[in-house]
Amino acid sequence: MLPTLRQLQYLKLLAEHGSFSRAAEAAHVSQPALSTGIQELERILGAPVVERTRGAVILTAVGEEAVVRAEDVLARTEDMVEAARNAGKPLSGRFRLGVIPTIAPFLLPAKLPGLKTAYPDLRLFIREDLTPRLVAALKAGHLDAAVIALPYDTPGLRHARIGFDEILAAAPAAHPLAQAEVLKPGALDAADLILLEDGHCLRDQALTAFDLEAPRGEDVFAATSLHTLVQMVGSGLGVSFLPEMAVKAGLASTPAVAVRRIEGRKKGSPPNREIVVAWRAGSSRAAEAKLLAEAMTLE
Repeated sequence: MLPTLRQLQYLKLLAEHGSFSRAAEAAHVSQPALSTGIQELERILGAPVVERTRGAVILTAVGEEAVVRAEDVLARTEDMVEAARNAGKPLSGRFRLGVIPTIAPFLLPAKLPGLKTAYPDLRLFIREDLTPRLVAALKAGHLDAAVIALPYDTPGLRHARIGFDEILAAAPAAHPLAQAEVLKPGALDAADLILLEDGHCLRDQALTAFDLEAPRGEDVFAATSLHTLVQMVGSGLGVSFLPEMAVKAGLASTPAVAVRRIEGRKKGSPPNREIVVAWRAGSSRAAEAKLLAEAMTLE
């Protein structure tokens, strides 16, 4: 005998909410019905999936492994349903797309109008978040695809390229670096850097490109967004990095900030990040994710 999809859904909701009552509410069933479903699942598996303690629900080792597998089964089932509903109609119906914050404000306004015109039946749901959380959401089936930047370790995912985005330096207008037209990597001093807070992949990609370590200490400034970062640079707090798409969108259009290109390690190869649409390996919406990448190609 095999577990039912409903039982797997109950377990997934129980893991998410940590409470039988809240999980039952999310599943739109009574608490006794959900408890019975979990008990039946335990009988099928031959082992308890939760430890029932007063005021808390804790997954057992078997339960934790079952949740991982349940998420994959449920995600693939949702893919199957969506694929059947939209057979022969690419990029139609619901499509859940994640986008990282250093891309979303600059790429989406330019590309979404054309996407909507080309695929009028598409119902796009956008989630903006950091790369680690978007990758986790993809693998759990909460997203159909995500626009992220490489290099980034993405086991279990596939991707299609949107384009390359050059990484530029931003310095206060009165800073010595602002006097040069093109900066050499050695001209950048780690102690002079201000960066996005930890968790933004652009931060790590820029530092890796220039063999720099992030400045340390309690007095180090860290911005939560590129908009804040530009304001900090313009206030003379230090030097930083900006993606070219943000500069083209006018983010650094202020006399207080000087934007300069950086000479790459290889002549003619400036530092950049690869912008891609990523999806879960085996997803039935892979073809649509590829179409999305084509529709969002950088010019």
